[in-house]
Amino acid sequence: MLIVRVLFGMAEGPVSAAGNKIINNWISRKESATAIGIFSAGSPLGGAVSGPIVGLLALSLGWRPAFGIIFLFGLVWVLLWYFIVSDKPTMSKRLAPEERIDFENHEDVILSDDGRATPSLGYYMKQPMVMGDNSGFFQLQLYSFFFLTWFPSYLNHSLHLDIKEISIATVIPWVIGAIGMVLGGVCSDVIYRITGNALLSRRLILGVCLAGAAVCVAVSGTVSTIGSAITLMSVSLFLLYLTGPIYWAVIQDVVHKDKVGSVGGAMHGLANISGIIGPLVTGFIVQFSGK
Repeated sequence: MLIVRVLFGMAEGPVSAAGNKIINNWISRKESATAIGIFSAGSPLGGAVSGPIVGLLALSLGWRPAFGIIFLFGLVWVLLWYFIVSDKPTMSKRLAPEERIDFENHEDVILSDDGRATPSLGYYMKQPMVMGDNSGFFQLQLYSFFFLTWFPSYLNHSLHLDIKEISIATVIPWVIGAIGMVLGGVCSDVIYRITGNALLSRRLILGVCLAGAAVCVAVSGTVSTIGSAITLMSVSLFLLYLTGPIYWAVIQDVVHKDKVGSVGGAMHGLANISGIIGPLVTGFIVQFSGK
């Protein structure tokens, strides 16, 4: 089971970087955060839907049939994606010639390069803007893994919910998180169009929302009622996922289009280290604090 889960995570890893690359190929920079938000909302929305569906299927059919049914949904989606979606507008058979022309020139690039036509991955990873973006995305993933791994345990052990109640209770924060993901991209693009400053529009969302989410997580550990816990977690996820599209939009803002995929993949890989550190550290805190 552990090996299968590791393989699953490895297969899942490139999805966000590949999606960001496709958005970079298809969408103008003034609309990119909105597109990323809509695309990325699938993750928390999937978390919201899968909780009750898998939980109820496992209770009624067993966990093996539940996993098999979810696999079939994924297989259908992969086939649809493979046969319908093209990597670039120039490769699509569904666009008219005049439509292809509109996609040819996207706005690049805020960062200066290192004298070469396409700067290296190493060059970008050392830039302060990209390093700051990586740090923020690491925090988002750290909180996300905390919610995925410890929030259900908290509901069970501290608030005494059973598996059916947990399946229902966890829907609310993830639905609100999905809404936040979409709104974060929309708000950032609106600010960008008003100010003409891409990086300002990204920084405002990141600074305010990450600080607010941290406060909500800290306070949630002090409450003793189900309503308060769900409310705080929902607000925290909403604020967290408002920032979700911004990290990927920053990559599109500051990185040459030929390196968007590799820099985004490196950012995602570094951030997912939090999936090891976060649950492990939380487990030690719970063990040694006795709470």
